[in-house]
Amino acid sequence: MNLELYQQVYLNRDLPEYQLKKGDIATLIDFVLHPSDREEGCILEVFNALGESIHVVAIPKSWVIPLQSNQIFSVRTLALAS
Repeated sequence: MNLELYQQVYLNRDLPEYQLKKGDIATLIDFVLHPSDREEGCILEVFNALGESIHVVAIPKSWVIPLQSNQIFSVRTLALAS
């Protein structure tokens, strides 16, 4: 899988600690060594529907997939912790 900086990707699994779900879209902003399992990792910035940054997360590279031209966006409500 060829990933490039600043491309949009989507998650292939849930990240409940950030209230993120499989299929959520993020922007890849850096590549790093993931601290827990030493797999190459990605730093992602997640934005809400208005373009406001809501999370920056580090995850293994294998947890993201580049967007394709045959995919469309959808909207869901983010349940924020109070």
